[in-house]
Amino acid sequence: MIIQSTPRLLLNNPARRLWILVALVSACFKGGSEPVPATPPAPAEASLDTPSLVEPSSDIVREVEPSPPARSVVRGARQAPPQPRAISWAESTLAGMTLREKVGQLMMPFVLGNFAPEGTETHDRIVDVIEQEGVGGVIMSVGSPSEVAVKLNDLQGHSKYPLLVAADLETGAGFRFRGAVHIPTNIALGGATAFPSLMAFGATGDPSYAYELGRITALEARAMGVHIPFAPVLDVNNNPNNPIINIRSFGEDPQAVAELGASFVRGIQDNGAVATGKHFPGHGDTEVDSHLALPVIRVKRERMDAIELVPFRAAIAAGMEGIMTAHIAIPEITGESLPSTLSARVLTDLLRSDLGFEGLIFTDAMDMVAVDRLYPRGEASVRAVLAGADVILMPRDVGQAVDALVRAVRSGRLTESRIDTSVAKLLALKERFGLPERRTVPLDEIPRVVGVPQHTEMAQEVANRSITLLRNERDLLPLVGTRRARVMSVSFRSRGNVLAGRYFDARLRETYPRLGTSQVDENTNAEAYEDLLNRARRSDLVVVSIYSNFAGRVELPDETVEFVNELARRRITHVVISFGGPYLIAKFPDAQAFVVAWSASQVSQQAAAVSLFGGIEIRGRSPTSMQPHFALGDGIQIPKKTSVNGR
Repeated sequence: MIIQSTPRLLLNNPARRLWILVALVSACFKGGSEPVPATPPAPAEASLDTPSLVEPSSDIVREVEPSPPARSVVRGARQAPPQPRAISWAESTLAGMTLREKVGQLMMPFVLGNFAPEGTETHDRIVDVIEQEGVGGVIMSVGSPSEVAVKLNDLQGHSKYPLLVAADLETGAGFRFRGAVHIPTNIALGGATAFPSLMAFGATGDPSYAYELGRITALEARAMGVHIPFAPVLDVNNNPNNPIINIRSFGEDPQAVAELGASFVRGIQDNGAVATGKHFPGHGDTEVDSHLALPVIRVKRERMDAIELVPFRAAIAAGMEGIMTAHIAIPEITGESLPSTLSARVLTDLLRSDLGFEGLIFTDAMDMVAVDRLYPRGEASVRAVLAGADVILMPRDVGQAVDALVRAVRSGRLTESRIDTSVAKLLALKERFGLPERRTVPLDEIPRVVGVPQHTEMAQEVANRSITLLRNERDLLPLVGTRRARVMSVSFRSRGNVLAGRYFDARLRETYPRLGTSQVDENTNAEAYEDLLNRARRSDLVVVSIYSNFAGRVELPDETVEFVNELARRRITHVVISFGGPYLIAKFPDAQAFVVAWSASQVSQQAAAVSLFGGIEIRGRSPTSMQPHFALGDGIQIPKKTSVNGR
């Protein structure tokens, strides 16, 4: 400002004009070898304080008063130029990447969390993918906490750029990393904390439990080296025949799902992990498993605004940073029977523009039938990126997916700047996690964080609070704990579920030492059920437990249904417990007592057993309906007994 103001004063003084002329001539003779001052030293009579000169503006006065000595006016009047902004690790890394390296960052292949020594096929196969394709991350599943951490530390060392690690942790880190069972002794090996299903949280109606779920999930995940829990499920399960969401949802009420989901999001992200809601735009009203075929939902935008999109809006408002797509078609909105994962009208127009989501968009697994069989290998990945996805999850062949995307850029079908946009987000997230400085996790932290008593006690509290009683004829519950009683426990379960009934029956046997146990499955024949009926007639009580595994179907074998209904017709005292969803009550309309425990987890089995004898208060309310059998919010309330060994 001084340099700009000084010439005004010079040009009003003839002596100063002469001085400038002399200076210019002198400069010409010097050939410009020496710099000429931009402003000459001011003669004494031309001082800025001289009142006879042009009155300086107030701006000039403000600049001059604090100025240093005159020499700074000559050479240093101009303010120092601003320092250039420091380039972040993410920016410098992106600038140095080749096109193929950028595309590799969009890939997230599947990795088992089992122990895999170097040199073995399982180890070298994933290492080759990491090293050759330069994937940006992995999705980890199955394994004990220590195995997972060791494997991830190893894989991080094989990657040129740090890996982002994700995992399906819908009901806590124990959803995938719950340890194992040693066969044939059936010794349960320790794992991360496993909570009941999300529908159990819906039965509690308490958002603080959802927050605790998120908090504990994030803490345990980060301790093992997982940064992104693929949770919460934000689908509104308004279809009782849904074979793939079902009890994975908080319930059928959009507002309740929104409130619980937003609390889950905050719990995750307040504790250092990235929440990723799924499955956008909503997988709750389906009767087809997208792992097996493409579900088609024929609803209009108004209906989606009122139901499916409500939880996603709430979660985005809560700061959710990730969203996973659904392989479902919504032709009423997109105009075509195209999976939402591949639709720009869903990912860009609806999610980005209408809902204002600015975070990372993950595809659902690209090896699922709903997407994988529609196009040649790699083509679906190209279409997903064109639609707006940032991360390609579990492509069947990573190399083919990378090749296809590189070709799409070089042909002009995709722009490199579009790839850069997604890669920049991923690198920025890696930088925020501090991965450029430290990729690995300290193994000694795992036993201090993962599966600790404080976490498992919270899981047990949720399970206890969620137990829901939908029928209780003649006040059958709570049961009389008579040790001489002849009690039979019949469990329906899949053959591979060795823990189904283990904890429940063990607790029953504490009260009923004469407890007899039997297991049935899809292959149990009619003769076996007839034998069970004969034994039931000689029993004082029959407890039927249904450990349903929703994987493509929700139906029970006809023989199982007929067995339970025959108990009712013969008036044999019995209790039916669903270690899954409440919808099974439609199969057993005449059951004397019907209890919903919401999951087959250890804590749910223990809660159900204790509830039968009045050891805990029963106060869960169903977050779904099944007309005409029960309505949303139904649940018979029973206080805790003062003594669990008698009425």
